[in-house]
Amino acid sequence: MRVVFMGTPDFAVPTLARLAQDGHDIAAVYTRAPARAGRGMSLRPSPVHALADTLGAPVLTPATLRTPEAAETFAAHRADVAVVVAYGMLLPQAILDAPKHGCLNLHGSLLPRWRGAAPIQRAVMAGDAESGVGVMRMEAGLDTGPVALEARLPIAPGMTAGALHDALMPLGADLMARALAALDAGTLTFTPQPEDGVVYAHKITNDEARIDWSRPAAEVANRINGLSPFPGAFCEIDLGKGPERVKVLRAALAESAGSGAGAPGTLRDTEGTVACGSGAVRLMELRRAGKGGSATGAEFVRGARLTPGARLG
Repeated sequence: MRVVFMGTPDFAVPTLARLAQDGHDIAAVYTRAPARAGRGMSLRPSPVHALADTLGAPVLTPATLRTPEAAETFAAHRADVAVVVAYGMLLPQAILDAPKHGCLNLHGSLLPRWRGAAPIQRAVMAGDAESGVGVMRMEAGLDTGPVALEARLPIAPGMTAGALHDALMPLGADLMARALAALDAGTLTFTPQPEDGVVYAHKITNDEARIDWSRPAAEVANRINGLSPFPGAFCEIDLGKGPERVKVLRAALAESAGSGAGAPGTLRDTEGTVACGSGAVRLMELRRAGKGGSATGAEFVRGARLTPGARLG
């Protein structure tokens, strides 16, 4: 099939690679414009842009799709279908209507739960037992279109958003490949999303990253894991020169919360167990601000010479 691919981050790369591998004609790749990154702040193409260059596919990085010129350019690709994976830009109706079979979106959740910008992180933060990916036909509404296929994946205890993201990438690529095969054969069918169970995955804000130890332990652990690796949950610890920001990248429920564990935010032992509003969490991986490497909870406590009773802010 003749495909216009629209995507930007790592999450979209396996899908583009799979479609090219399956022999689809990649008419054009739309992605976000190169952004400055790294110490030298040099312009870097998106991960999808980099792959498209190796495939020899034409790359477009328009700042907007809401102009007659953008719509005309898009229509000129004469695509059978557009495949959209974490593109990062809303598509106006003229773009949605241009391909022969419309636009198919690969979404990182089990719709209608977690429509929106951060479905993978929100699923982990909420303590969901499972997540998945789905292929839907795009409409003007935010992730409201009917769903054709979906694949489910359990969220293991202690799984971070980063680990879930990486597990869903190949699952999504395979699902979209199956969807296009069925579309080409005329057998792809769509089911409207149910009205019940709609939950929105709002964009993560910096205000959510500070750990609130007064919350129940399960909630604290889920938030830490759901914000890992980005933006990373954090607390402040006095490491000898006043409070210093420390990122907590992984956490698990402590096996036994016990009683008399101290006020929320109190370090309970030398293994990195911290008291919460109810129960306690074990800090599994931490990194000091501005430092490249990370350490286990026990390693961090020993290296920082913390003792039980120390407070984490």
